Amino acid sequence: MLKITFSECDVQVLQQQRFHHPQAGVRVKMEVLYLKTQGVAPQEIALWCGLSSSTVRRYFQQYRAGGTAALSTCTRHRPHSILEAHREQLETAFREQPPATISQASARIEELTGIRRQPTQVRAFLKALGMKCLKVGSIPAKADPARQAQFLQAQLQPRLEQAQSAQRTVFFMDAAHFVYGPFLGWLWCFARLFVPAPAGRQRLNVLAALHAVSQEVVTVSNLSYITAVNVCELLEQLALRYPHQPLSVVLDNARYQRCLAVQVRAQELGIELLYLPPYSPNLNLIERFWKWVKKRALYGRYYADFGAFQKAVLNCIEQAPRQHPAELKSLLTLRFQTFAKASSVTA
Repeated sequence: MLKITFSECDVQVLQQQRFHHPQAGVRVKMEVLYLKTQGVAPQEIALWCGLSSSTVRRYFQQYRAGGTAALSTCTRHRPHSILEAHREQLETAFREQPPATISQASARIEELTGIRRQPTQVRAFLKALGMKCLKVGSIPAKADPARQAQFLQAQLQPRLEQAQSAQRTVFFMDAAHFVYGPFLGWLWCFARLFVPAPAGRQRLNVLAALHAVSQEVVTVSNLSYITAVNVCELLEQLALRYPHQPLSVVLDNARYQRCLAVQVRAQELGIELLYLPPYSPNLNLIERFWKWVKKRALYGRYYADFGAFQKAVLNCIEQAPRQHPAELKSLLTLRFQTFAKASSVTA
């Protein structure tokens, strides 16, 4: 049996550090030695602390060799991947050409380093690099990032700041065309589900304006085509709802929105039309709303007839601000991604 003597100072240190040391492993060591100061037998210490007798003896030996200072280090074996030596090279390669699968990543690692690793090890290494498996997005090839940035800074942001301080009303306008058919999405289910696909090409057209601050949605809909007449009708609704404030409408360059008839009618109503730069869906807030509507009302759902389909879409649009205010507030923030910040994948 090891004979250990404790100074009064060491007992006080053990008493305090067994509760307050920042490392859990060191707190256990201090507890073991403190119990020893109280005359508890080593076998009982091991039982109470959930340790083996050999571990308790090792802690005793550490204390005899260096006192409480020797107990204050808690070293654990942390294995390091052999790929760490090639971290910078692999990170650069994967930034230039991200792998689609773990198998591709494994093959690329072996090609660059000569090291073969199992999928589990490769997956752990990619996560250690900060990589995630993310869905690839698309951007318009003809988008002009510089022009977008200039529009955002010089025209859109100042008006949005006025809207947030109740000095101006800003709407984002766009049309969505809902074709009666299956919208296939992802579901958590026990077996793969199949949604019946109705025949025909019936279509619900919705032209809408989304309030930049309150998320109110004003709509005009039909079953044929969206035309300049519908755009003028929607502008008239907006002018009636907000007669006492400057009113700006942000919209894209669709022909039925950019035509002379629409511009003349907007001028008569005192509405400023703010046309986005070409190929700039990322700057039109309502694009996010349309994606949300499809996910909420259509993905993975079947409607027995076009009437039910039409009702589901229109009800979802109408009730969204009242039934899902928190969700829309989080989605429809006035922060816009610019394509200059987007990365591309090389072939």
